[in-house]
Amino acid sequence: MIRSEKRLKELNFILSKNNRLMVSEAIGSLRDEEPFEGAIGLLVSYYDKSEDSSIRRIIREFLNDFKDQSVRVEVVAEIRKKWKPNTLSMLVASCWQSGLDYSDYSTEIAKLFLKSDYMTALECFTVIEESVHHISHAKKNEIVKITMEGFPSPGEEKASLVQELISILNR
Repeated sequence: MIRSEKRLKELNFILSKNNRLMVSEAIGSLRDEEPFEGAIGLLVSYYDKSEDSSIRRIIREFLNDFKDQSVRVEVVAEIRKKWKPNTLSMLVASCWQSGLDYSDYSTEIAKLFLKSDYMTALECFTVIEESVHHISHAKKNEIVKITMEGFPSPGEEKASLVQELISILNR
């Protein structure tokens, strides 16, 4: 991922105009460029604020289509921020839908799994499940321990999801 203040300012300017066509074209042109630092953060912030379902879909599809491993750092940095639940869920979903390996971040994703709403937890579950073959035995044990410590009471919505996650990690 490259650093480009000029490109970041240009993208920020286009997003600030809140013009559907300009925003759509800008996101389309990002697909043809090398990823640059800050672009994901701007797009996620725009997604979080926007009520325009077509723009939100374009941003979601853009994030889902990443194939450059270098973007993982910025995606995870955005996951750490305080976003609306549907924005956070979309971000986590982009981790597994992109096909990128997020196993290096599996402990952090497991912690998010425990503290988030059901839909985000389900996306976290999928990220970990998709990465399980790349997670070391020691890290799997660490995640199981974290998960067991945060285990919800049996009647809670995520209880069966937590049990399934532990099962997958213990295989």
